[in-house]
Amino acid sequence: MVFGRKKVGRSTVNSDMEEKQKRYEALVQALHKDIYRYAYWLVRNKQVAEDIVQETFLRAWRSLDSLKDESSAKAWLITILRRENARRFERKQFDLVDIEDHNVADTTSMTTEQTIEQQWLYKQIDKLENEYKEPLLLQVVGGFSGDEIADLLSLNKNTVMTRLFRARNQLREALENESQRGAQHG
Repeated sequence: MVFGRKKVGRSTVNSDMEEKQKRYEALVQALHKDIYRYAYWLVRNKQVAEDIVQETFLRAWRSLDSLKDESSAKAWLITILRRENARRFERKQFDLVDIEDHNVADTTSMTTEQTIEQQWLYKQIDKLENEYKEPLLLQVVGGFSGDEIADLLSLNKNTVMTRLFRARNQLREALENESQRGAQHG
């Protein structure tokens, strides 16, 4: 022992690093699309979404040993992503400019009408207040349950369920209003 530490062989260190690398690559492979999709929904900008996803996975690599339960990896990454998104605003103020939104969804097999409907829905979701939008996105885009959303957002499950209910109702009302306008003009 040197300085009170146990000597670790080079092969043990290499083996540990290879195991961590394999675990990390599996994590990225399995969850990158979901994490990116959620990031894009949060920031509505392709480049910013790519940046915060990259930073999320960098932070995940650094603290991969803290992930004990593989089944909670998605929630763990979403939490990192949400914190990274918040850090963006702590670091600097952004100049806001109007730019055309980019679609994330694959619309190659969609008709023009379906694409228009999808864009309309994206805009309606984007209009929701954050307190309603974020739980809805975690459920719809992230695939999380009410309990998981409550944990991620540090809220009571009943609060989450109420916000999900209100978000869906607001979307339903917007759809009904759009249908009424279409009937009047058509």
